Amino acid sequence: MKRFTPPEVENEAFLDFGAAIQANARDKAERPAIILGETSLTWADFGAMVAQVAGKLRAEGIGRGHYVASLAENSIGHIVLYSAVVAAGACIVPLPFSATPEALTRMVEDSGSRLLFASAAQRQVAEGLGAEQVIGMETVTDWAADAEPAAPADVAPDDLFNIIYSSGTTGLPKGILHDHRFRSRQLRRITNFGMTGDDTMVISTPIYSNTTLFGMLPALSLGATLIVMAKFNTLEFLDLSQRHRPTHAILVPVQYMRLMAEPRFDEFDLSSYRCKFSTSAPLPGKLIAKVMEKWPGNLIEVYGMTEGGISTALNCEAFPDKWDTVGRVGAGVDMRVIDEEGNELPAGSFGELVGRGPSMTQGYHNLPDKTSELLWRDAEGKDFIRSGDMGRIDEDGFVHLMDRKKDMIISGGFNIYAADLEAVLRQHPDVTDTAVIAIPSDAWGETPLGFVVLASGSSATAEEVLEFANARLGKTQRISKIEVRDELPRSDIGKILKKDLRAEYEAA
Repeated sequence: MKRFTPPEVENEAFLDFGAAIQANARDKAERPAIILGETSLTWADFGAMVAQVAGKLRAEGIGRGHYVASLAENSIGHIVLYSAVVAAGACIVPLPFSATPEALTRMVEDSGSRLLFASAAQRQVAEGLGAEQVIGMETVTDWAADAEPAAPADVAPDDLFNIIYSSGTTGLPKGILHDHRFRSRQLRRITNFGMTGDDTMVISTPIYSNTTLFGMLPALSLGATLIVMAKFNTLEFLDLSQRHRPTHAILVPVQYMRLMAEPRFDEFDLSSYRCKFSTSAPLPGKLIAKVMEKWPGNLIEVYGMTEGGISTALNCEAFPDKWDTVGRVGAGVDMRVIDEEGNELPAGSFGELVGRGPSMTQGYHNLPDKTSELLWRDAEGKDFIRSGDMGRIDEDGFVHLMDRKKDMIISGGFNIYAADLEAVLRQHPDVTDTAVIAIPSDAWGETPLGFVVLASGSSATAEEVLEFANARLGKTQRISKIEVRDELPRSDIGKILKKDLRAEYEAA
């Protein structure tokens, strides 16, 4: 299979994740490693658990070249297993419990995982996925109790660290390969944002998401304290923030949206925060303004792909005039813009974004054709990853996102970008959430349909919102209809599921 070739990094210090866990267990023995609810686990205890489970995996013949899957919500046991699989030299495969049983079965088969660890809530589904052995996540340390603790395995930068699967709700799930080099280099990125081993990070999205791993893995590598939420809730998040005084958090836009709409937000002391991260979807400027006004500490929006290559960061405190972008191209990252035929476009042009950076996937597991489709190669033969996102890079190196290629609406021969229409809809004072899709039109081929969620107590009507938006849009962009919804369908990490909105009209 074709493997992407990332650029070399000068004076690179390779981070061995398993060795880092044990070093932190030794050097920070009494410091809290993980806090979940009322349970606090010291670094000494966490390191001992990881070594014990790694030893059991070794006794079961699991090591380099092997895969272990998990199907579970966030828990201390899940983090112990995740770390132990990597420490044993194997590849961890956290499965998305939001996927259908059919898709999950394909993921287990594709990964070749013999062992599958499942939470009590997922056990029944897990039993039908075809793994040789299903083990309870809640009892993972009991399962390993008879084993000798194992020292971290020797790993090479090219050894696989994890596979992250697409949800697989339609078509074949794609397994995105991350090696130890990928993860080691990501640590450097978050330390560039000022995070250290003395800090405390909150995670609240599922472990199978790269959003979560962006916060979880550096915290564990650095020896920081990780505060884990089994499931996000605004008041619980605010309460634990006040009690445990975290310095950092990784959240997705819909969580920021819900926190800003929380009536009791101002009752809580959040002064310990130095920095919050946002990823998975663009943050609207209106939402950034609220967060910066109401929540102490900086806000950094991170744009990238699970596949890597593409990478930007928006320092909201430093660049208040760039809140309509997803930030500046990251250090060591080469991002360019290409047209539909794959030709590179001049600086400032609009087209598909491609990127080459220190962290790049090896490709899609067992899918060489899909891996080839992901590749764009420049005139010098350097490998770039195609994002599927449309945008431009301005003269200051900031990236302006427009849309996914598949979200473009072609109406009467004109290309319309849903992101443009959504940006106008967000200008309405009562609109708190929005999405625009294409629906069939006899007259135009396709026409834009808008969905909005209105603020609590709003008296605005769909017709008023439509009139507001169309008065600010060009003639070829105008929205045909607005539907008011109580909420929009979202994935477990908060991305709006436009395919679900489209499905309503495809089925009609």
